[in-house]
Amino acid sequence: MKKTAISLILAALLSVTNSHAEQGDWVVRLRATNISPNESSDLGKYVNKNVAAGAMSNSAELKVDSNTIPELDISYYWTRNIATELILALGSKHDVSVSKEPGTVVPNQKLGSIDALPPTLTVQWHFNPDQTFDPYVGAGINATFMLDRKLELSQGPLAGTDIKIDRTSVGPALQAGFDVNLQDGWLLNADVKYLWIDTDVKLKTAGGWSKIDSLEVNPWVLSIGVGKRF
Repeated sequence: MKKTAISLILAALLSVTNSHAEQGDWVVRLRATNISPNESSDLGKYVNKNVAAGAMSNSAELKVDSNTIPELDISYYWTRNIATELILALGSKHDVSVSKEPGTVVPNQKLGSIDALPPTLTVQWHFNPDQTFDPYVGAGINATFMLDRKLELSQGPLAGTDIKIDRTSVGPALQAGFDVNLQDGWLLNADVKYLWIDTDVKLKTAGGWSKIDSLEVNPWVLSIGVGKRF
């Protein structure tokens, strides 16, 4: 009995009557999004070069943790196959830490957190806009604004020293995903994006601000949610 009821519900949900995209349609999606940095850092090399030779091991690096946030995005269909999507988020907070450092000048430690606002604009190609299952690919541009960009060393001889990162980063974005078209313009969505985000990290010294890293965050952005076509 339960299996029959579930089957009937699924059959009703997956009906595509009057649900396909048309030119001029707007789609609003609400998604849960996990941002998982794929960072690349040369902290040790930059500190040894710009602050003090031999202060750290060359393998020392900065690590940025992942976070899951709510996300709102809005799409406009220029044709049945081509849509523009603007991805919005309130901001994503990430802890930043020193890792792989056996030395004493800047030992392994949490430096604080950054709050990144990463609006992204992509152009998508939808393969099957008039079918239940509609995969798509997209490409575009990401502009990340660092709303909270101050960090601080809390351990070692340099404890209390301020660290800051660049305020903005602009880079490309790639995207792939699919919509499952339901009744009355509703849809389910799964999406993955790769963003290129990089920033300079600087340490405050007696002589001013010294660059201590060129940090590439480059996160994978995985999302799942629901949407409504208007």
